[in-house]
Amino acid sequence: MENASLFDNMKFCAICRGALPLDYEDELCPACKENQLFSQVKDYIRSKDVTEYQVAEHFDIPRRLVKRWITEGRIEYKEDKERLETLHCSKCGVAITFGNLCQKCYREQNNLERTGHATLQLGSDDNKMRFLEKGDSSKGNK
Repeated sequence: MENASLFDNMKFCAICRGALPLDYEDELCPACKENQLFSQVKDYIRSKDVTEYQVAEHFDIPRRLVKRWITEGRIEYKEDKERLETLHCSKCGVAITFGNLCQKCYREQNNLERTGHATLQLGSDDNKMRFLEKGDSSKGNK
């Protein structure tokens, strides 16, 4: 009986079951809320040809959150002929579409062979976004 009263005074995230403060007003922890939001953003990007500004405006979220997902490599810009001016490789400075390293610097840093590894997909849409999936074999080689 004592255990039941101990857990009656606790609140848990509805998804991950992580402990939450009793005065926390939401049913989801911040991490699960962000994952849920990212899932919605991913579906939106898949269904529409949008820019980071449009994503931020549509979901009423800070553009820096969308940029963080780009830097983390979770979503990326579709490349255009003029290359993007907003994101650059932190090692060599070349324009990139996601993350913080270009493919060349990434391979050099991790001693990866060129064959058999995913590369950026080339496109003609300017500043549009897409969702990245691990193991996506439809990406073209540079």
